[in-house]
Amino acid sequence: MSIESLRESGVDESVTLLLCGDVMTGRGIDQILPHPASPELYEPYVRDARNYVRLAEHANGEISYPVSFDYIWGDTLRELERFQPEIRLINLETAVTRHDTPWPHKGINYRMHPDNIPCLTAAGVQCCALANNHVLDWHYGGFKETLATLKHNGIAYAGAANTLADASRPAELPLAGGSRLLVWSFGLADSGIPREWRAKASREGVYLLDSESEEEVEALAQRITAEKRDGDIALISVHWGSNWGYEIPAEHQRLAQHLVDAGADIIHGHSSHHPKGMELYHGKPILYGCGDLINDYEGIGGHEGFYPDLALLFFCRWHLGRGEPGALWMTPLRRRRFALEYTGADDASWLRDTLNQVSLPGSPTVTVDNENRLHWLG
Repeated sequence: MSIESLRESGVDESVTLLLCGDVMTGRGIDQILPHPASPELYEPYVRDARNYVRLAEHANGEISYPVSFDYIWGDTLRELERFQPEIRLINLETAVTRHDTPWPHKGINYRMHPDNIPCLTAAGVQCCALANNHVLDWHYGGFKETLATLKHNGIAYAGAANTLADASRPAELPLAGGSRLLVWSFGLADSGIPREWRAKASREGVYLLDSESEEEVEALAQRITAEKRDGDIALISVHWGSNWGYEIPAEHQRLAQHLVDAGADIIHGHSSHHPKGMELYHGKPILYGCGDLINDYEGIGGHEGFYPDLALLFFCRWHLGRGEPGALWMTPLRRRRFALEYTGADDASWLRDTLNQVSLPGSPTVTVDNENRLHWLG
């Protein structure tokens, strides 16, 4: 059955989710948007964010900027028009701020000017996972402005707040028939989140989970069990692991499976710059790494074997009444001149073969259709 016929069959009330990996709209991306922040950087080798624009232009040609707010999404907008996802979730991997005090000695500090927030609303982004290693890049002032900007623009967020109690609460997005999408966002220290960023009872920060603490893991599991109602979707968005490599740590698998046992329906993993393997556990999808969707890394060499210019846009059709996925598919895209464009059959086949090789044993086989989309479920 095609994706469109699943939508039209009326067999069960269902919802389509758009699940994006890392969306980094700071630094070079911010510089081509209509309202760039000050370009100063504090990196060892790059001191001006506009140098990342020059690297991209050297690799793929001139970018005529300032660009429109929807420019960076490119062909993604055609996919959104076609499939009309009711829920659109990203991991926002940048601060959104004018503040100019970087977190000391961090080295990499991403920021987007708050007046460029329409680049998110242009794609209808409804919810941002924030428990990552860049949301506090511009210290607590930048952090507070990030939260305020998202709130002012009607974008829900999870995983970061003014207290631990709030950072560990799920965002709630309404679904058909009174159901809800509950989004928990947390990070692990192995993704590079500084331990000083951990939210506390009376201190702002991110929901940094200690996966070695049975007490902390069980507390989250119990919250999932307690807060989820019949018909709800419980989605766990987690920033974990290194930027490069396909290995799935046993610790990540144990944690993901434990949360599914507690009632989680989808594990939305990110941090790796490229897509990683997947697992279907008790009928629930675990995406260990959705990869970067938007970044400013064009022209930077060193990891060519991972095809770092390729990205995947994840869609999941979820049956609310049955509490299970009806389909999960992915659109391959290529980053070029800081925009996303469709890629060809060779790239789609490489992504298919790679995902089939690195996904966990027993996982469904990824296939490619005649429009170069990858299908994993349904």
